[in-house]
Amino acid sequence: MLGRLVGHSPGLWHRVARPVLCPARDVGNKARDAQHTALWTADPGKEAFRNGRRPTNFDKKVLLWAGRFKKEEDIPKHISSDVLDAARNVVRIKVCYIMIALTVLGCLTMVITGKEAAKKDQTLLRVNMEKKAKWRAEVEKDQEAAVGKPQ
Repeated sequence: MLGRLVGHSPGLWHRVARPVLCPARDVGNKARDAQHTALWTADPGKEAFRNGRRPTNFDKKVLLWAGRFKKEEDIPKHISSDVLDAARNVVRIKVCYIMIALTVLGCLTMVITGKEAAKKDQTLLRVNMEKKAKWRAEVEKDQEAAVGKPQ
């Protein structure tokens, strides 16, 4: 009967069945919740953050570049991790857009320089053949110098 009832309403498991079937786990959760409440509300003048942290200089730059704050003086001493994660995601997207733009610009540059080289008839095949001919001429000159020299 309890299985059918719990199976049809998942919220009921956490409210009714779990404390009955697992009482030790429930006591641990109550103690942990009391400890968290004591830790985060120990200083009544300070706002309670669950995931609060002090931002580093890099974090401050990220928050400014993301547009979350206008000036560095506007950034509070403690920031929640959610705010910082959202700012990092915005900056990550901006960096991706910049990388995409630079990639497209590089591709266009390579296409333009390749077309100019094709007009001048500077293909890779011709450049490689000229380079190999130059190397062969150097090797022949070295061999002639070695043969003409008495030992």
